Amino acid sequence: MANQLLKGKKGLIFGALNEQSIAWKVAEKAVEEGAEIVLTNTAVSMRMGAIQRLAEKCGTIVVPADATNVEELENLFDKTMEHFGGGFDFMLHSIGMSPNVRKGFAYDNLNYDFLNKTLDISAVSFHKAMQVARRKDAINEWGSIVALTYMAAQRTVCDYNDMADAKALLESIARSFGYVYGREKRVRVNTVSQSPTLTTAGSGVAGLTDLLEYAEKFAPLGNGTAEECASYIVTLFSDYTRKITMQNLYHDGGFSSMGMSHEVMATYIKGLEK
Repeated sequence: MANQLLKGKKGLIFGALNEQSIAWKVAEKAVEEGAEIVLTNTAVSMRMGAIQRLAEKCGTIVVPADATNVEELENLFDKTMEHFGGGFDFMLHSIGMSPNVRKGFAYDNLNYDFLNKTLDISAVSFHKAMQVARRKDAINEWGSIVALTYMAAQRTVCDYNDMADAKALLESIARSFGYVYGREKRVRVNTVSQSPTLTTAGSGVAGLTDLLEYAEKFAPLGNGTAEECASYIVTLFSDYTRKITMQNLYHDGGFSSMGMSHEVMATYIKGLEK
């Protein structure tokens, strides 16, 4: 049941592709909680996905933009502010892609041109979006910015590849820009480290199904779903979290704090007995 946590607020959401996307769920939840939104994705992703259907459902517009291109971001923020009649209150960065992962290059055999693209798309785009937003004074005082990350930024996760480096950079950008934005405009910047989730982007990681099963056994509360993550992000957009900033916040059922669980140990012992 909606509680109108975002009544009167306006926001920009990057990265909704299809119903599997966490950004898609955030868009739906934000509108359900009373917000007005604008959606954005690359022109290619818009053709591949179903974002126009989401826009119709949410009663809004879609502005195409490549988040690595500053000129396109400037146009995006201009169009968004024009649509809202001024600044807005929250922004979600849900963008990540690794050509090395897609092309099957192992971490010890990276294509460095691909690595640069991974970092630009998955992390530096976050800095670019905030820098453009700040220059245009697009985000209102006490606004909230959230980016999606993953625990591989802190711990080695096999086959997550150079995306782990990108997520580490993303979290650093959140802290550094969070200081600047907080000091000047009281805008808070946080990252949310979500459980392994079966999204279109996540499906490119080798062994995701096994990772999902392992994490479910390991986390005392089980994996957080995309819908549950969206609800959590909405609280970070709300006025109830005004003093939370520059944090990496785990939404993973307790996985990140675990050393060993009975379920995983039992599975390990059973395997040894075979």
